[in-house]
Amino acid sequence: MVISVKILTVAFFGHRLVCNPLRIEQRLDQIVRTLIAEREYVEFLVGCDGDFDRLAASAVRRCKRDFRDDNSALVLILPYETAEYRDNVASFRAYYDDVEICGASAGGHFKGAHHARNRDMAERAGLIVCCIEREHGGAWQAVRYAQARGKPVVNLAKIGV
Repeated sequence: MVISVKILTVAFFGHRLVCNPLRIEQRLDQIVRTLIAEREYVEFLVGCDGDFDRLAASAVRRCKRDFRDDNSALVLILPYETAEYRDNVASFRAYYDDVEICGASAGGHFKGAHHARNRDMAERAGLIVCCIEREHGGAWQAVRYAQARGKPVVNLAKIGV
């Protein structure tokens, strides 16, 4: 007997500033709820670098609280250990299901750390959910990297435009 395990890792990428946060928040809620409903287990990977990351983390937490919380995890991926994290470990651990320091970026130069972390997240993910409104910046580069590797991408900024 073959059992199909429906496990998915999702990486979120977006610009630091989101032009229409209420619209993006609604779209995030919809996709997160659908993924939690349809998959046996979903691991959501998020950074902590701007509006979209905060919106994505909030959407996952909200859906876990209001819909289902037994088949998903919200994982913060830091490019390196920051002073903010060191000073607030308990708060970070209370908000996220897990916090990881990305091994691919932690030992490198800090200027390239976010880029290396984003590539690592894209490699791990089976689905990319993004909010890309401009063709420049780290989020855009991460999504291009993922697309070049054949990863499916859902751009919430382009849905129903």
